[in-house]
Amino acid sequence: MSKKQIINIGIPVIAVIILLFAIWGPEQIARYQDRGVLNRITVKAVENESEGYRYSMNSNEKLYILSKCLNNQAQQESELSSMTRLESADVDYEELTGTYALVINRQEPSGKEITAEQIYEICDQELESLQKLGVLPQSVRAVSASAYNAELYSAIDVLEPRNNMVVWKVSLSTDVQNADKANRLIDAYIDADTGKIYEFYVRTEGKWADMQPDAIMEAWSGYLGLNGMEALEVTNPLSETTPYFEKYYFPGMGDARTMVTLGFYEGINELFLKIEN
Repeated sequence: MSKKQIINIGIPVIAVIILLFAIWGPEQIARYQDRGVLNRITVKAVENESEGYRYSMNSNEKLYILSKCLNNQAQQESELSSMTRLESADVDYEELTGTYALVINRQEPSGKEITAEQIYEICDQELESLQKLGVLPQSVRAVSASAYNAELYSAIDVLEPRNNMVVWKVSLSTDVQNADKANRLIDAYIDADTGKIYEFYVRTEGKWADMQPDAIMEAWSGYLGLNGMEALEVTNPLSETTPYFEKYYFPGMGDARTMVTLGFYEGINELFLKIEN
């Protein structure tokens, strides 16, 4: 048999083999793969369904969301106090008014967040970190469960629920009459995931004239991992209830920015850092 005859016979045979494989091959491969998984128990780690709206935001985005929610908390809190981030999948967002809400979180932390038993110790550790960085004076005293209250809040972008975070608000208790507030933390908002302190009010022994606002803000922004800080030239000295303050901008989400004010109330010697829009 000549080489040409072999080729003429071989081509149709190969074509038939390819056609048969195209028809029955995928089915046979599938059966072979099924034997490897059928009648076997396979364990795979998955995220809890309640974390469906949990979206990883960077520090600038967290700062922006918290600032928007803090600005709207007076309007939203009474209406939405039962809503939490962990239950967000069951919330009818069309019934909500406003775009941002800071609401009391009625559930316990999810397991990834700082618990009520841990918050005071974490707060102390972060206060020490800020003292070492020169953000807070060394005279600020430690916090304790006996003198402070801690409440868990959810900060939520109602129109984009995946943009949310949980924060602890730690406040000096008002239960004790005439409590000594000297050198104490008065209020702070603390990231329930990282423990980082965003906003704070503290009584100090210092004076505004002895402070370096730009250096304090540089240290605080580095501590939080923020970027893009820009000092704002204040044109309206009456924008605050104290003449001692400086304002700064940070990139937020999209083209939006977050404004942060560092200031000092003379008389009560209270240093504050507040975030706003």
